[in-house]
Amino acid sequence: MSTEKNIRVHDRVSWRSSQGRVRGVVVERRNTDSEFDGQAFTATREDPVFIVESEKTAARAAHKGTALRKLASKSR
Repeated sequence: MSTEKNIRVHDRVSWRSSQGRVRGVVVERRNTDSEFDGQAFTATREDPVFIVESEKTAARAAHKGTALRKLASKSR
């Protein structure tokens, strides 16, 4: 089973950026073509786009599931 099928809204994930690895939370899963921050994304149910929010800056970004790495839940 592919990793992106295991990713759900509220999951803690990490992804690469120009500043290094970023950690955050999935806030939305999109299954249809859409636009985010002025950029067009192609998405399907089998290949969704995830909107993620950085834990450090609260900035949001869109990524395919293949770019995300699922992390363990953060202890409180």
